[in-house]
Order: sequence, then structure tokens, then C-alpha cells
Amino acid sequence: MNTIRIVVTGSVGAGKTSLIRTISEIEVVDTDKRTTDEAAQIKANTTVALDFGRLTFAPNQAMHLYGTPGQLRFDFMWDILINKAHAYILLVNAHRPQDFRHGRRILNFMKQRVQIPMLIGLTHTDYADAWEMEDVAIALGLLHEASRPPLIAVNPTEQASVFQALIVLVEQLETTNNYQQTTIN
Repeated sequence: MNTIRIVVTGSVGAGKTSLIRTISEIEVVDTDKRTTDEAAQIKANTTVALDFGRLTFAPNQAMHLYGTPGQLRFDFMWDILINKAHAYILLVNAHRPQDFRHGRRILNFMKQRVQIPMLIGLTHTDYADAWEMEDVAIALGLLHEASRPPLIAVNPTEQASVFQALIVLVEQLETTNNYQQTTIN
């Protein structure tokens, strides 16, 4: 079976675990624990190692989805998970500008380690105080529109929205030379 490995990353509360739970055909393997730091103001439990889900999308093809922890103290897991990934999604909470710097840090971390297709999924865009897509892109340091990865609105709890994000990512994979060489593992 050909397996495409996708990493879902972002800050605490961006929707990583929700996205994987929404789309996975298996019960998601997670490492959620009670939040004991400042993230407790956002959510009661947080991922401390990884989330794992699977989606079969053709008779002989599956997608493995790996969710990273959002907190910086678990960045060693980012390194482990991105190492063999074919692509990744950076989720950014559009109504929490205080998280944009952290999103930029994750983006830079990933870019230093891998040159693989990626997209930025803006979550919580339905909130009244959500930033516009262009403003979030600038806050993430993506100043040149021509060289930006795709930015799309994603609702991590809606299957159709998650499917659309994954379709965009797979289309990017299909246009890269590495795709054919790396999926047979």
C-alpha cells in the first residue's frame, strides 16, 4: 500500500486534533493530557506527543495524519514527525493574533528541516474578530504572494472543509517531483 504521510501542526487550540478526528477512518490515537500551563486558558487537554489518524482514499493508497503538539516545549516531536513527512498543514487560528508569532516560528522551524509541499489552513475564520487572510499571511512573514503556499479557510470539525484542504495538499504533492519517488514506503 502506498502511504502519504501528512503532518498537521499549529499552535495550541488551532484545531489539529479536531481536524484529524474529523477525517480519520480509524479511532484516533492521541496523547492528550490535562493542560497544566497557560494553555489551560484555551483548553482543558492538550497533545503532548502526537495524534495519529488514517484515511484510505484509493484501493491501494492511504494517508497517515500526524498531529503535533502545539506547545514549544514539545518541539522535539515536530522534528521527529516532519522527518519523513511528504507534506504538512500549518493551522493558524485567525482570531488569535497573539498566536501568529508562534505560527511563524513553527513555519520557520519546518522550512529549516524540510522542503516539502505545505499549506496554511486558517481556522476560526467565522469569529467576528478573525483577521483577513492577507493580514494573517503578512503576520506570518509571507509577504510575496507569488511565493506563498496556499492559504485556505478550514473548519477542522467539518468533514467537507477538511477534505478540501487535503485535496489542495495532494494536488501540490502531485505536481512535485518527489511525490512519485517517496510514496511507495
